[in-house]
Amino acid sequence: MAAPVPLIAVRGSDGTSLLCGPPDCERHAAFQRDSQVSRCFTFSRDGALFSWCDGRSVSVVKSSDCSLLSTFDLPKVTQLQFSPLSTILVTWHPYAKTQSCPQGEANLQLWDVHSGQLIKALYQKKLESWCPSWSEDEKVAVRSVNNELHFFENNDFSAIANKLHMQKVSDFALSPGCYPSKVAIYVPGSKGAPSFVRLYQYPVFGGPTVALANKSFFKADRVIMQWNKKATAVLVTASTEVDKTGASYYGEQTLHYLAVNGESAVVQLPKNGPIYDVAWSPSSAEFCVVYGFMPAKATIFNLKCDPVFDFGTGPRNAAYYSPQGQLLVLAGFGNLRGQMEVWDVKKYKQVSKPQAPDATHFSWSPDGEHVVTATCSPRLRVNNSYQIWHYTGSVLHKCAVPELWEVLWQPFPDGTFPERAVKYQAVKSELGTTQATPTQAYRPPALRHLPATASSKLHEDEPPQNMKPGATGEKSKAALKKQRQREARKAAKQSVQESKSEPPPDPTPVSTTSHPGPVCGDSGPDKKVKNLKKKLKAIEELKEQQASGKVLQKSQLEKMEKEEQLLKELEELQLGL
Repeated sequence: MAAPVPLIAVRGSDGTSLLCGPPDCERHAAFQRDSQVSRCFTFSRDGALFSWCDGRSVSVVKSSDCSLLSTFDLPKVTQLQFSPLSTILVTWHPYAKTQSCPQGEANLQLWDVHSGQLIKALYQKKLESWCPSWSEDEKVAVRSVNNELHFFENNDFSAIANKLHMQKVSDFALSPGCYPSKVAIYVPGSKGAPSFVRLYQYPVFGGPTVALANKSFFKADRVIMQWNKKATAVLVTASTEVDKTGASYYGEQTLHYLAVNGESAVVQLPKNGPIYDVAWSPSSAEFCVVYGFMPAKATIFNLKCDPVFDFGTGPRNAAYYSPQGQLLVLAGFGNLRGQMEVWDVKKYKQVSKPQAPDATHFSWSPDGEHVVTATCSPRLRVNNSYQIWHYTGSVLHKCAVPELWEVLWQPFPDGTFPERAVKYQAVKSELGTTQATPTQAYRPPALRHLPATASSKLHEDEPPQNMKPGATGEKSKAALKKQRQREARKAAKQSVQESKSEPPPDPTPVSTTSHPGPVCGDSGPDKKVKNLKKKLKAIEELKEQQASGKVLQKSQLEKMEKEEQLLKELEELQLGL
């Protein structure tokens, strides 16, 4: 049976449309494009259903034939979400008070997808964490209310099954997978006490003694908690709004690791600077971190928080694993040029290096073969468009939209698309490739008339390095530096030996009749020879310094350019003596 073709939903100022994915990239024949301005849209977890709000109502259709399943009279909705088994549609609109309703109306509503009946209406004033979180079997649902967690069982929202109240729980993350569910909670520090993250297994709550894992730390105004796919560990990125040392505009970030077996650690990052992105591999056995002042480093760590592979440095601030996990994209979006590096993470080999300038969105197709990049409003209001391309760098489809707001792939259940062999040759395309053209590094004006050398670079790029014990790969930065120093010392030693091996000039007898006075060895031609040798020796020292990586001044470079002239003068003087 042939694998299905994922759909792509596009929302912009010209309405909502569904597009068939590659290789055809044509409009979905069964979907009648909605020309009304769409506020939001979403697919169900398995991709079987599609829902959108056009400012008048919320519609739910089947993705296969776009037959209408249900309609809700909800013109103000700005957020939509399906429960994991597609039994409930959650809608949210901004909370507001009116004269007829001074206390405000319940703005978070849970609807039965098939019957269209309202299950529960709740109050949710903040957009942050607006949607309840479910386990994949929908046996447990949880939402945050007034700094405590409310748990519901079997989609019965009429009664709270359990509560977790501990000081002030400001954030949580429910584990993926089915029952028994685990939950990570974050409690910010106060009055000199540290912040902490704890892992619990539902419904066993309490203090640190019953927690699966506990990690406390300072310098945390907020955190981002990420479970791996197997729900065995959590990565916690702790951030402060302001870096008190003044080293970073982005504040301070630290990365912590917690496992359900009780292990915890601080992930040691060898380069100072912000943490831009953290991504779990779908295998749950490793994770990638993009960090450090530009040019940023990217490193893969194992579950012991030991580095496995270092991608070196580059203009990047994001990492995206393919759904099957064999490919990794390192990208530089936002204030960077949109350069992307596609890596085969099994062989640690670069596949392609495409470029998507001005991209504000990137996402993998469920088939693990294609990606979509887009320039969306309001981040950028010019050149709004999206393009679909193969991971080898070939552009398969481009489309400009007057004002593009969102692009979304249709999801599929795990295992729908098997893992395929990685291709290194770009696939054929009428639109060509987006491979980045090599750019010349900036060179100061004083060095532009000279040959390019490593010392003229603003940054010393670090090459990739396999950090597994016994692995053979590229040399590290320290090894390359030592190698350059050895080569410089060897070249200097060789030049000294060559100068010593040259025979000295024949002494010329001094005539006492023509020079009746006392003979002085430092007068006349002998003095000029000595001065020339002194200047040539100084030039040799400058050449050694340049070979070791030192940046020379303009006057020193001009002095080196006179070497041939000085050698010629020395030769003429020695012949004349």
